[in-house]
Amino acid sequence: MNYCSLCGSKVSKCIPAGDDRDRDVCDDCGHIHYENPKVVTGCLVEQDGKILLCQRAIEPRYGLWTLPAGFMENGETVEQGAARETWEEAMADVEVNGLYTMFSLTHINQIYMLFRGRFKSPEFSLGPESLDVKLVSEDEIPWDEMAFPVIEETLRLYLEDRKTGNFGPHLGEMRAVVDADGTHIETRMNSTTDQA
Repeated sequence: MNYCSLCGSKVSKCIPAGDDRDRDVCDDCGHIHYENPKVVTGCLVEQDGKILLCQRAIEPRYGLWTLPAGFMENGETVEQGAARETWEEAMADVEVNGLYTMFSLTHINQIYMLFRGRFKSPEFSLGPESLDVKLVSEDEIPWDEMAFPVIEETLRLYLEDRKTGNFGPHLGEMRAVVDADGTHIETRMNSTTDQA
């Protein structure tokens, strides 16, 4: 950030009184511009042993597959956001049942909160952000064409949980691993399960 969104003056990086990290602070009016993580929310919807997937019609990861999910909007609960995203991407009206996975992606300042959901009615179709939408069986999941590692991990956990009938919630952290030159090597997931 270069300029204050309130008064237009230049901002500087400094640690405000009572804080513990650099913030963008207006040189003139003193307003502190906080940057906080963004919440991504969505649904894992299963029907008759098949999982609802969407092929992305937008960047990033155009043409790759994901669960219906996206950024939470102001003025909505996480559950409302999950249902809205499922409607926008798959034109599916769903009931959001419970939190299934929550992962912190600290390297990109995001938190993923994915819920289990079920169709209120069996219809679904292309939304404006999808090239294709379909229900897939376990052996039809396009693992080599998945858009995001956090979605892959959620699907893997779900398929394991389906064997026992115990469904999360799963909590974890995804970290980027880079080499000495700063080149991204892989992303690692550390997860724990709370089945209390």
